[in-house]
Amino acid sequence: MKKRITIDPITRLEGHGKIEIFLNEEGDVANTYFQVPELRGFEQFCKGRLAEDMPVITNRICGVCPEAHHLASVKALDDMFGVEPPAAAKKIRELLYSAFFVTDHTTHFYALGGPDFIVGPDAPPAERNILGVIRKVGLDVGKAVIACRARNHHVIEMLGGRSIHPAAGVPGGWSKSVSEDERKEIAEIAHENVKFALFTLKTFGDIVLKNPVYLDLVTSDLYLHRTYSMGTVDEKNRANFYDGTIRIVDPDGGEFANYHPRDYADHIAERVEPWSYLKYPYLRNVGWKGFVDGIDSGVYSATPLSRMNVSDSMPTPLAQEEFERMYAAFGSKTINNRRQPVHHRLATHWARLIELLSASERMVELARDPELTSPDVRRIPTGSRGIGIGSVEAPRGTLTHHYESDERGVLTKINLIVGTTNNYAPMTMSIRKVAERLITKGKIVEEGMLNRIEMAFRLYDPCLSCATHSLPGTMPLTVTIKDAAGAVVQVLRRRS
Repeated sequence: MKKRITIDPITRLEGHGKIEIFLNEEGDVANTYFQVPELRGFEQFCKGRLAEDMPVITNRICGVCPEAHHLASVKALDDMFGVEPPAAAKKIRELLYSAFFVTDHTTHFYALGGPDFIVGPDAPPAERNILGVIRKVGLDVGKAVIACRARNHHVIEMLGGRSIHPAAGVPGGWSKSVSEDERKEIAEIAHENVKFALFTLKTFGDIVLKNPVYLDLVTSDLYLHRTYSMGTVDEKNRANFYDGTIRIVDPDGGEFANYHPRDYADHIAERVEPWSYLKYPYLRNVGWKGFVDGIDSGVYSATPLSRMNVSDSMPTPLAQEEFERMYAAFGSKTINNRRQPVHHRLATHWARLIELLSASERMVELARDPELTSPDVRRIPTGSRGIGIGSVEAPRGTLTHHYESDERGVLTKINLIVGTTNNYAPMTMSIRKVAERLITKGKIVEEGMLNRIEMAFRLYDPCLSCATHSLPGTMPLTVTIKDAAGAVVQVLRRRS
C-alpha cells in the first residue's frame, strides 16, 4: 500500500513549495508537511547596506507585491529618521497602494484562486488556469481583466516611476508631485475600477454563491479553523490597507490587542521548524501550542477575511454593503457594534473581492482630493534614531519591516514578517485538515481530491518567495540524478 503522497510542485501561487502526506497502515493520513524549500535571505544580505537603499532593494523580494515592500520600507525609514511626510505625500502613497491592491486581487481571483470555482475543482489541471477561466466566462471578460491590470499598472508607473518595482518613495515623503492632468486621468481609471469590482463580485455571486455545490463547500467545516485574526484599522476601527494600528481579535471576536506597528515584537514571536525555511509567527502573549486552533492557541491569521474580522466596518459605502452581505450569509451576529468573526476559510475569496471594491472606491476618493496635487510632497530628514519599523497590509496579510542601524546609517539588523509568513501555521493546519478528511482507508486518491488539498493553501494567496528569509537553514535536501532516459542513477541526501 502507498504510504506517501507528494504534491510537488504545488500550483497557482508565487514561489515554490510542496506538500508531503504520510499514510498509516490503515490508509488514513498520519501527518502532512507543507514544505517551502526556497531561500531568499534578505534579512541577512541586507546587513551592511545603507538604510535609505532598502526601499529599492526590498521591493525586489517579489515581483508580485513590490509595492507593499516599497511602502513598508519607506515607512520604516520615516520612523528611523523621525520625519512625518506631508499630507499630499501620504495620499499619493495610498493612491498608488490602492491601485496595486486592485491589480493584485484581480490576478488572484481570475488566475490563481478563481479557476477552482469558475472552471471547477475537478476539472483537468490543464483547464484550471486563466485560459480556462476565459473559455468559461468569455473573451470579453478576459479582455476586461487584462485592461484592469494594464490601467492600474499605468497608475503605479505614473506615481511610482516604474510599473514594477516602484522607486518614488523616499524617507519623509515622495519624490514627485501629481499634476492636475494626472489626477484627472487617475480619477477616470478609478471609476472604471469600481465598475470592474462590482462586475467581479456579481460574477462570484452567480458562479459560486448561487451554485449549491460550491456554496456547501464554502460554508462547510472542511476549511474551517477558529483562530485569532489580525489586520490594520484606522482610528474608527475600519479596515485600512496603508496606515493605522494593528488590531487582533480572538476567535469569538473580542479585542485581544490594538497596538502601534512599532510595538509588534511585544505581541508577535517567531519560531522555525526543521522541514522548512519559512518562519512560524505566533502570539507571544498566548504562546505556541502547536498546530491547533482555538482561543488557547497562539496561532493567528492575517488575510483579507482576517482584516474584515478585526474591523467594525469597511471605509467605503459600496464595500460596506458587501461586507454586511457576506457576514449575514454566514449568520454572523452583531455584538458590541461588531460582527462576529467568520472562520470558514474559503470565504477569504469573497472578502478579497470586497477589498477589491474598497480599494477602487478609495482611489476615487483620493483622486477627487484637491490636496493630491500639492507640490509639498517631502520633508527632508535631519537626524536618525537608529531604529525604524513600518508596516502596511499586503494583500496576503500584515507586512512589517524592522531596521536597525549604526550612527552612519548602515544597517546592523533587519527583520521582516511578511503577509504569507503570518499565515504559515494556519495554512499548515488547513492542508492537514482537508487531507485527513478526504484521504481515508479504501478511497482512491484522485486528481480532484489533491486539488481540494491545494485549495486549502491557495485561499491564503501565499507568496512563498516573499516569505522565505530564515537563515541558517537546516532542512534536509534530496538530489536525484537521472540519465538521459529518465532512469535514476543516484540519490544524494543531506539529512540536516
